[in-house]
Amino acid sequence: MYLLLSIVLSAILGLVLFTMGPLVGAVIAFGIVMGCIFRGLHLLNDIHISILSTSPQKDKVQKAYENYLMERDKGSN
Repeated sequence: MYLLLSIVLSAILGLVLFTMGPLVGAVIAFGIVMGCIFRGLHLLNDIHISILSTSPQKDKVQKAYENYLMERDKGSN
């Protein structure tokens, strides 16, 4: 039901933007699209931060092993 409502509202918004003219409609449509993209990126950043806070931290052995691999790779170049 929510999907149907979203489709109908999007169609109405499209018709309104179409009747406003090419310049005004394009500016408003660009603002809507960019607002959705920025909101999505903000939500992804929040999800990333929450996942990092719940993930287990690396212990000293894992850090030492990763440092060893990085130094070994630098030496081979």
